Amino acid sequence: MKNIATTFLIVLFAFAASAQEYNTDDSKIALNGYSPVSYLDLQLAQRGSKEYMSEVDGVKYFFTSSDQKKSFDASPSKYMPQYGGWCATGVAIGSKFRVDPNKFVVKDGRYYLFLNSIEVDAKQVWNEKGHNNMVKNANNNWKKLKTK
Repeated sequence: MKNIATTFLIVLFAFAASAQEYNTDDSKIALNGYSPVSYLDLQLAQRGSKEYMSEVDGVKYFFTSSDQKKSFDASPSKYMPQYGGWCATGVAIGSKFRVDPNKFVVKDGRYYLFLNSIEVDAKQVWNEKGHNNMVKNANNNWKKLKTK
């Protein structure tokens, strides 16, 4: 277990991201274009379309249909990814890392995204360490990381 955490830290430093609250690049597209409604309501990773787009805090969210867009627009805060869309395991250990949009967990009305690389599967680390414990650590760290 200690080996996994050490490997995780080493690999993740290579994926460290810039100082911003939301996990986006210069395009300001959230979730690599995947639909937040699909994650939460369907527990599926589905790429959205530019045709169905909403913007919150300067960040663009794409959806698979007008119905998904309507659901999001009615309650955007419900559909926001945890920790700005950064790797939940990374946040739990005190850092922000990019994610693989196909690696996620939906639990208690929230969804968490994870890094996946050849060396480490952050979702597996999250599950091994225990969801509640990792959420507690991540929530505490997010207060500091949010604006760094």
